[in-house]
Amino acid sequence: MKDNDVQLIDEFLSYLRFERHFSPHTAKCYAADLHQFCDFLADTGAGPQPAPAGPGFEAPGGGTATAVASAPAATGSALLAVETEDVRRFLGFLRDREYSKSTTARKLATLRSFYKFCLKRGHAKVNPLVTIRTPRQEKRLPKYLEEAEVRKLLETPDVSTLLGARDRAMLETMYSTGVRVSELVDLNIADVDFVGEALHIRGKGKKERVTPISPTALAWIRRYTDMRRADPRSASFDQEAVFVNKHGQRLSTRSVRRKLDKYLAICGLDPTISPHTLRHSFATHMLARGADLRSVQELLGHQSLSTTQIYTHVTAERMKKAYDQAHPRS
Repeated sequence: MKDNDVQLIDEFLSYLRFERHFSPHTAKCYAADLHQFCDFLADTGAGPQPAPAGPGFEAPGGGTATAVASAPAATGSALLAVETEDVRRFLGFLRDREYSKSTTARKLATLRSFYKFCLKRGHAKVNPLVTIRTPRQEKRLPKYLEEAEVRKLLETPDVSTLLGARDRAMLETMYSTGVRVSELVDLNIADVDFVGEALHIRGKGKKERVTPISPTALAWIRRYTDMRRADPRSASFDQEAVFVNKHGQRLSTRSVRRKLDKYLAICGLDPTISPHTLRHSFATHMLARGADLRSVQELLGHQSLSTTQIYTHVTAERMKKAYDQAHPRS
């Protein structure tokens, strides 16, 4: 990869992290997509592709034409020499290697964001993706748990132990509020309003919101924190974080996933369920019980209502299934 391209990608990643407030994980995914695109360009070349030479192909003035590779961009950057046809060839490369439509769409989104950034900073004069359309994707309904399954999961941890009480409080909080797992582990004791029954959430892009939390979830948080304070090691624990690991340090998102996997195995639920499934379940159950779409959007912290609308398809499917099972003429 050319040094100029490395510098350009690093500048873009800094923009994502410090100006757009993207998470380190998201920035890492963008970097991987751009490096793959650079590797593709290094193998195939960027810019206008010459017509192939061969029998019957004559150069002006007679003789046989010879294919000559296009000259590199004046900046020495392969990324800034890219034309629309290069992007089309990249899409063909992804299709030939049987990348899913969702993965292809994500890689295209990375390139769109990158070239918009290049235009904004004056690095590029044209956006090679202006005429590129994102492949139509199959609509996949979010996986969710039935209410009885949620109850089964919530009641699985052994709450007589400190870690079991923590896990019960953690699961109750996720289902009660629909928070993302990253938002859950970022919670501080000061973010929990026991009187107002609310949580102060720091969401994606450093956007903050206040969301209601059930008295049941608050009671489990209080029980867990009381047990934690009574622990002889509590003085060495992180005093800000709501949820800490056995060493007293703030819990990680990976740890939450491992704990969930453990309880899924114990209670016999689908092992492919993720922490995000509890978020999906929260939204689905709220809509099924009459909550309006706009309220659910605000509770989930979605920027666009269209993101929340996927749950209306879920509730419609549930109604259709109930109809088919119950109506004598269905």
